Amino acid sequence: MNQLTQFGLLADYNQWMNKKVFQAAARLSEAALTQDQGAFFGSVLGTLNHLVVADTIWLKRFASNAACARALQPILEQPDPTSLDQCLFNDLTRLTTHRQWLDKHILCFISELQESDLNAILTYRNTKGIVFSKPLNSVLMHFFNHQTHHRGQVSTLFSQLGEDIGDTDLLLLIGNVDIQI
Repeated sequence: MNQLTQFGLLADYNQWMNKKVFQAAARLSEAALTQDQGAFFGSVLGTLNHLVVADTIWLKRFASNAACARALQPILEQPDPTSLDQCLFNDLTRLTTHRQWLDKHILCFISELQESDLNAILTYRNTKGIVFSKPLNSVLMHFFNHQTHHRGQVSTLFSQLGEDIGDTDLLLLIGNVDIQI
């Protein structure tokens, strides 16, 4: 499987898992959704907002790369988040709609990449203004890993609240092809 196929799989997984997470969140009461459970971003809603904030920051960075700019133009038109713990949406309905919008742009962005784009160097500033230059493929891996990391935290928060989000394994999206080694 080449890198583009792998990133396509990760983008599909991201969308699939976000749908499951937001469906589970919709089954929670407002009190449970906003209850500070001691997670890094406090509550389920806080953590889901963080994912939108971080994805927005990264997608804006990716948009600075010529290969990514066209697919991510709508992201550039969004306001810049002011902090990693910013609550962009206080209500789940608006957060869900925005999450779905972001996921569609992530899928489009990944689908428009060429294999040669993945070795491009992405130069960006972190939230403290420090400049970094890293290969796009490595930063994309971080982007998807970050999402999985925080969705894992949300999964734990759901468990503590008695809510089951169901199966979450990436393996479920991998085709039924047996490879002999």
